[in-house]
Amino acid sequence: MENKEIKIFLAAPRGFCAGVVRAINIVEKALKKYGSPIYVRHEIVHNKHVVDDLKKKGAIFVEKLSEIKDFSRPVIFSAHGVPKIVQTEAENKKIFYIDAICPLVTKVHREAERHYKNGYKIILIGHKGHPEVIGTMGQIPKENIQLIETTEDVKKIESDKPLAYVTQTTLSVDDTKAIIDLLKLKFPEIVGPIKEDICYATTNRQFAVKQIAPLCEMFFVIGSENSSNSKRLVEVAKKSGCKKSQLISFDTELPLSDIVKCSKIGLASGASAPEKLVQDFITKIKNLSKVKIEEIEIIKENTTFKLPISLN
Repeated sequence: MENKEIKIFLAAPRGFCAGVVRAINIVEKALKKYGSPIYVRHEIVHNKHVVDDLKKKGAIFVEKLSEIKDFSRPVIFSAHGVPKIVQTEAENKKIFYIDAICPLVTKVHREAERHYKNGYKIILIGHKGHPEVIGTMGQIPKENIQLIETTEDVKKIESDKPLAYVTQTTLSVDDTKAIIDLLKLKFPEIVGPIKEDICYATTNRQFAVKQIAPLCEMFFVIGSENSSNSKRLVEVAKKSGCKKSQLISFDTELPLSDIVKCSKIGLASGASAPEKLVQDFITKIKNLSKVKIEEIEIIKENTTFKLPISLN
């Protein structure tokens, strides 16, 4: 292996967003207040490192409320949000629950509900099967909301009702814009959100990657396979000029023999990836080569979200 200097362009902002910080804090504070075990419906955020750490502290993760063995224990709903039917089920079983949904996802839920009450059919732009999409679609009767994923899907939309659209918060900004532009062209009267639904953290991280990727021979995004925002960062890096871009999850073997041949690589992390994983990546490179780090910060983030009153 070669021992020349590798320059690492480090994206900033990166890693935890305010919604993720809030969700993790909710689980940790609930454990301190109510003791263990605490049940969590679905991964609190999409990162195995975070989930495993919370398991060690006493959190038990389930996919359905029916998996819970003790209904007297608190249950936390993940940052991605849940369909209303899940909240109803918890109430019927007299389960005390705390909703760790990201406030920016809640905003999308309220928009969808408002449009439905005003007589609109809602078009949801998002990825089928993602828990955030399942949660949003579960806020209103299913016949009043339609999921689309691509510009091709726009061609299939037919409705005798007025239309409104909302989006998943972790999409590709550019891909979503193309879909929205086509929607507006086909349905000039379609109503959109007052402020766009793609969250500030997703937008900032994608913009940072756009600045860095053209400078790099390889680009790496630290994140989980089931993390929508992390996968979008890889796509953005490729579209921005670095074809050798890939997602690095907890069990990914680093392509070290390829990395040491590079003089410039880029590094970013998804909104649910801890900074420790970024530093671990850098340490592995430092063990093989001289490293120079240049952090490229495009904006400072200072957003914070309040915790639920029940945890005060």
